[in-house]
Amino acid sequence: MDTPRDDFKWFGEGFDGFPKSLPEDCVEYAIYILDSKLTDLERREKLRQVQSSVIKLTNESLKDFIWQRESFKLLLRREEGRSFLHGRTNYGDSVEDEWLIVYILRELSKKFPNIWIRIIDTDGQFLLIEAANVLPLWLNPEIADFRVWLNNGKLLIIPLEKPGVQSIKASPGALTLNDALKLIEHQASTPLHLPAVEAEAFYRLQKYPNQISDNLHHALLTIPRKLAYVLHEDAAYISAAVEAFYLRDPIALRPLQVSDHTALQFPPTDLVTMSVKFTKVGYAQLKSQQFAAPASWADYASTKRQEKSQGKAEMGMKVSCGFEMLMCDPQNQDKKAVREISMLLEDIRTGQDKLPTDAEIRKWETREDDETWLDINFEDFEKELGGNREPDAPKSMKGFGDKSAQQNLRKMVARFEDFLNDDTAGADGAELLDDMDKDDDEGNSTTSEDSEDEGEDTDVSFDEDAFAKMMKEMMGMAPVDGGSEAETGFSLHEDDGVLSVSSDEGDEKGVGQAMQDIENELREAGALDLNPEQEARGPESQRKAIEKGSSNGQSKPLMEEGDASEDEDANIDFNLAKNMLESFKSQGGAAGPGGNMMSVMGMRLPRDESDRGDR
Repeated sequence: MDTPRDDFKWFGEGFDGFPKSLPEDCVEYAIYILDSKLTDLERREKLRQVQSSVIKLTNESLKDFIWQRESFKLLLRREEGRSFLHGRTNYGDSVEDEWLIVYILRELSKKFPNIWIRIIDTDGQFLLIEAANVLPLWLNPEIADFRVWLNNGKLLIIPLEKPGVQSIKASPGALTLNDALKLIEHQASTPLHLPAVEAEAFYRLQKYPNQISDNLHHALLTIPRKLAYVLHEDAAYISAAVEAFYLRDPIALRPLQVSDHTALQFPPTDLVTMSVKFTKVGYAQLKSQQFAAPASWADYASTKRQEKSQGKAEMGMKVSCGFEMLMCDPQNQDKKAVREISMLLEDIRTGQDKLPTDAEIRKWETREDDETWLDINFEDFEKELGGNREPDAPKSMKGFGDKSAQQNLRKMVARFEDFLNDDTAGADGAELLDDMDKDDDEGNSTTSEDSEDEGEDTDVSFDEDAFAKMMKEMMGMAPVDGGSEAETGFSLHEDDGVLSVSSDEGDEKGVGQAMQDIENELREAGALDLNPEQEARGPESQRKAIEKGSSNGQSKPLMEEGDASEDEDANIDFNLAKNMLESFKSQGGAAGPGGNMMSVMGMRLPRDESDRGDR
């Protein structure tokens, strides 16, 4: 029993803690003041000033804002002898809440240039993920932790350290938090400001601060007067109720199945109409749910079916049921919203406060927003993808969704096109560097043999005419003087690093026949026969196959008897076909250059049966 205890480093005996990871849909942020001249007491005092400024900033910018699940908050903490501000927010399904936090932190860094901010979410360095297509090659996920910081409104990155840095033990690979803070604090490393990376990482912040109000939706609902009183006290309670409704289960629905209205906290009696504020995500979640009226609301629902206000009544029923489930579910009793609502209802029961009258409700702000942002017209969606949206079309047909959705869609398409047009990508797609991809002693990159010399790709020569001629001969097509594409109707070209074969429409039939002939020739020559005995038939079978193709008028013979030079040319063609087949086999069923080339020529080869047992 002692051995497991020693290996596990039991609590109080050097136990380092369980592996830490953020819960789903969470963003975590920390603020540090890096000034070696300050004492810890002075640093704490400055952090409190930052904390006070955050409260002022959020009160001004987020006065009427509603968070989807949790709000932005900063608490003073102390770890390993260092004081800092720390916060964590669960943003639920509203990704815009996460970007609002990034916006607040960036604005805060502009006001306090001496603070350094680190922000991550469940996916890790999500700011780098946003800028993935413009990151330098050395900044791979294995070394990115603790290298990305916000300072003075800029996105800064700690570069790879070179040996010889004094007083700080710098590592060219992954950093720890303490290493990163010391490198910045002692100015042992100058963080990099890469404008292209910053522009991509902060792209979504361009629409702020206007986006703050655009994240909200107002709707007129018919709800119980008691619930109207609660929402008027604090509109943010709606988020917890929407979540309770959206994540409901049979147990949560049980309180609604009673037929006695008096058993409900918000019975469908004494109804009023008021303007309710939602997050757009929350309103969409509520609107999209199919919800049959429970027993306690059955009579109310039947009386509202023929009324023009059916939409208001139905949404009001969903909101009321959401609050009922929120208040009755035992697992919600520790939530701040539940405790505060219980106190408000207690004040009503004891007479310390009164329900609002109709006259008072009419004085409240009334606002009803357009719901067209919920509608998706797939014809408009296709036009957005193709960039063919008509400028003079009616407002309802000028694009699907709202402006934010249109901008995000265009950005997504642009990034995808940039990825497809990336000349640096190889046949296997994006290439990631491993842990050994580090700078050497001279600071030169040693990532791979292919990247040792800058500009090496631009020096590679490719004789397109010679290769095209060789491919035509192998496919049994008669060579044309000069090898012009106009005469043959067959072209081999390179587009953004991808080699492809194309033909004119008029010659499609001839090219298809040529593809079939080359397959027949390879079979006759035994190149497609995976039987080891094929080598024994080599030259003779090959000669007969090629002569047969010549007699059919497909091409002139590549080899004639007694002609040694022609025999040598035929062997070269045979070896080329053999190498292509071996290249296809080496792919192991995955995509690769050999299979792609054969697909272009119309050849579909089966998997090697000898390898089936290994997979």
